[in-house]
Amino acid sequence: MTYSQFGHMIPEMIILGIFILVFLFDTFCSENSKRLLTPFTAIIFALGTIAIWVIPPSGIEVFGGMYVNDAATNAIKAILNIGVFIVFLQSAKWAESDEIAVRRGEFYELLLVTVFGMYLMISSRHFLLFLIGLESASLPLAALVAFNKKKYESNEAAVKYIMTAVFSSAILLVGLSFVYAFSNGSLYFSDLAVSISNGEMSGLLLVALAFMIAGIGFKLSLVPFHLWTADVYQGAPTGVTSYLSVVSKGAAAFAFFVIFTQCFGAVYADAWEWMMYAVIILTITVGNLFAIRQKNMKRFMAFSSISQAGYIMLGVMATETLGLAAMLFYIFVYIVSNLGAFLVINTIEENTGYLSMDDYNGLHKTNPWLSFAMTLAMFSLAGIPPFAGFFSKILIFTSVTSTNSWALYMLVLVALINTIISLYYYLLVVKAMWISADEPKVAKIKTFRCEKVALWLCVGGIVFFGVVPYIYQYCYDAVAQSLKMLTVIIPGI
Repeated sequence: MTYSQFGHMIPEMIILGIFILVFLFDTFCSENSKRLLTPFTAIIFALGTIAIWVIPPSGIEVFGGMYVNDAATNAIKAILNIGVFIVFLQSAKWAESDEIAVRRGEFYELLLVTVFGMYLMISSRHFLLFLIGLESASLPLAALVAFNKKKYESNEAAVKYIMTAVFSSAILLVGLSFVYAFSNGSLYFSDLAVSISNGEMSGLLLVALAFMIAGIGFKLSLVPFHLWTADVYQGAPTGVTSYLSVVSKGAAAFAFFVIFTQCFGAVYADAWEWMMYAVIILTITVGNLFAIRQKNMKRFMAFSSISQAGYIMLGVMATETLGLAAMLFYIFVYIVSNLGAFLVINTIEENTGYLSMDDYNGLHKTNPWLSFAMTLAMFSLAGIPPFAGFFSKILIFTSVTSTNSWALYMLVLVALINTIISLYYYLLVVKAMWISADEPKVAKIKTFRCEKVALWLCVGGIVFFGVVPYIYQYCYDAVAQSLKMLTVIIPGI
């Protein structure tokens, strides 16, 4: 190994450089200058995101094949960075509040560490590096969930999150121990794929698969590994909740795709096909049914995000260029749609403390702009044309049905039926804002400048990227250039 190999980790080096600059600014600048920490962090992070988007990836495996930065991994990193940037803008007012201002540097630094860990997860081709990235992304999130340390709900949410994170990591490690035994002492993705293709189906492999799905399923909030989600989303600061709901979910979904196609693709039909059918159907259905019952908006969005995770996992079942491209595009659309909704929730909560859906009754009379933005976000999440969410669902359904499998056709049919259910509960929010005859409880709110910028970004993404094909074409081209990721051909597909 030579130090020159670090030069191929351009996205990670950019995030590390931003972290160091933010840390130095927070440590050595005067108290008056620290008021500029939020715009400083947002600006350099935006520049870093542009650099990741523009600088072509090397596509070379380094550190003995443990790490790769190809076009597809670069694309998902750039897409996730857009979500992180919007979270920075969303959290600006909260970070400048009297309670948080003294610790705002810690908030940004912890957030950047989690991004760094997610980057390692995405680019790893060795289970040890994947685990390091997973824990680097998970442990700082526990501190972020507990950032409102004077609020009981935040502390309770942090305890629940760290306990479930510990148990899910333990389950994942048990699965990895079985993988290590099955692959004759190797943790490389490619070595495991070779061992599986040369061997026979065994109980050890089935148990390893089940434990791997369970361990990563906790990170993705897949049913039945979702029980922590609603309580943690409700108790965490809203900016952290929105980050948990989109950025960490997107990184885990991409890593899930890579692991299960590269490592376990050869036993798709014999082993993990039926496991994933059950998990996806349960995730979409349970998320939708429980979302109908929610009145607290953060719990409502928690179960909505559980259901959306099931739709994202449909891309794993396609397991080809079209499937991964559709997944990347779905993650991008989900980021702008979900963060748009959370921006409205955050704005109302910060100014009034209201979090119940009933508090949104008649909102359009006092806050038409917030009502308009929330309506677009709900329409996009529900998949109503002509908004971006409609096209993301169409693309991911098309990628699954292109495999000509009757089982996958039935899976898509279940997903379509659940889309109708989701339309009902998303429209409950729209009904409360625009149709309810009650007098509005929320007075006119003056939106913080950063929140306005973030809302415009989300609204623009929802409206334009459904009809402008640039993002999807970018995702498809990136995946097509990364053919090595899809070298494992799954029987029957």
